[in-house]
Amino acid sequence: MLALSELNPNLRTAQYAVRGTIVIRAQQLEEQGRKIIYCNIGNPQALKQKPLSYMRQTLSLLEYPELLNHPETLKLYPKDIVARVKSILERHPHGTGAYTQSAGIPFIRQAVADFIHRRDNIPADREHVILTDGASKGVQGTILALLKTHHSGFMIPIPQYPLYSATIDLYGGRQIGYFLDENSTWQLNEAILAESITEAKAKGIDPVAIAVINPGNPTGAVLSRDNIVMIINFARQHNLAIMADEVYQENVYDPKVKFHSFAKVLVEMGEKGVSLFSFHSVSKGFLGECGHRGGYMELRNVSDELLAQFIKLQSISLCSNVDGQIATYLMVSPPQAGEESFDRYSSERDAILGDLKAKARILGEGLNGIPGMAVDVPQGAMYAFVRFELPPEKGVDVCAMNSKERETYEAKRDSDYCMTLLEETGICVVPGSGFGQLPGTLHFRTTFLPPRDEIEALVVKMKEFHESYVKRLSV
Repeated sequence: MLALSELNPNLRTAQYAVRGTIVIRAQQLEEQGRKIIYCNIGNPQALKQKPLSYMRQTLSLLEYPELLNHPETLKLYPKDIVARVKSILERHPHGTGAYTQSAGIPFIRQAVADFIHRRDNIPADREHVILTDGASKGVQGTILALLKTHHSGFMIPIPQYPLYSATIDLYGGRQIGYFLDENSTWQLNEAILAESITEAKAKGIDPVAIAVINPGNPTGAVLSRDNIVMIINFARQHNLAIMADEVYQENVYDPKVKFHSFAKVLVEMGEKGVSLFSFHSVSKGFLGECGHRGGYMELRNVSDELLAQFIKLQSISLCSNVDGQIATYLMVSPPQAGEESFDRYSSERDAILGDLKAKARILGEGLNGIPGMAVDVPQGAMYAFVRFELPPEKGVDVCAMNSKERETYEAKRDSDYCMTLLEETGICVVPGSGFGQLPGTLHFRTTFLPPRDEIEALVVKMKEFHESYVKRLSV
């Protein structure tokens, strides 16, 4: 048999905390009959969010178009959905079981370009849109394409969604972490960016791109327009491409903030020298269609030759899955006022977003009421990055540790905390060390996707647990 040592060392190095040891233990406890509140991953429909009728009705007819020949069955479907399905089949007669063009079905790419134009009031070209298996594949493809040598470095936020660190490790690149400013609602800080890139260059790393997640995962923060302008200027100054992860753009709950796309700000600045790769997905927002693996990436300020290389990269996998392409089309082309399905679509959408907004407040305000815990009430996305304090351990001199020893020690402390939380309460969260955190701080990431009653129960259980855990450590 193959030994572990015979595998690619990059694979062995890569870590993906949101499905790590704590989640494996949660699944074992669930099999034993324990009630588990899964707050480890943004998987809405696994946490009782219902799919939108519009999405599933359209997909069902496309998967079995024979239903179009049964008038009695069609009475179950709104007339505009039946018409939409017929229109899709006219433009894509091969159906969902055949390969498409490598970059995706042309009319869907056009629909994405139209969506961007409506959203931002800026020009958008379908030839610069590539349909992907979720945003993750777009991110991975971009990292692979920009990775010129093993010295190529990617600036990634700390904390960050571990897709970035894991992919960089997997492909043999170099991470350049930059700390988000927790004291300023997790915005990016130019001085911190400059310090990070200077340190990286001193180590022989060649920075090629900066990744930004907006709204934030795991922080739930929404970047201001001024912050985005600063990032674009920083990228131009240091000859960096920008990777804009914007999959939570519909998930904004705080009325005092607004989502600004990098594409819109880039165009408004008249910036033509910074290459931008933007990503969106059907997995988040109010759709929660994670299993359909649909999404797109848009490329701006790239040459035709570079664009051709990205399409070639996509063609190596033939094309993204067709159901995901259709789901992406339905995301960017929703029912319009006056159509039969519009009222139901609007009602379901508003109910989901309203529920998420309420749960973000319940979670944020509830956890802030626990002594030794602090968190910004999430402005957007589906997560909160909660800071918690533990008493120092007797006989442990953190100041005597080097940076690596301290990182390992603090990772063990937050991991032990989260594992004990799971064992004693059934709450499954992810240690902050899995996303990265400022030395000397401890965090965990939680979603607020479970039903409202479970979020309310989580706050109560968390208070009881934290007070008990701190008391035990203090003895």
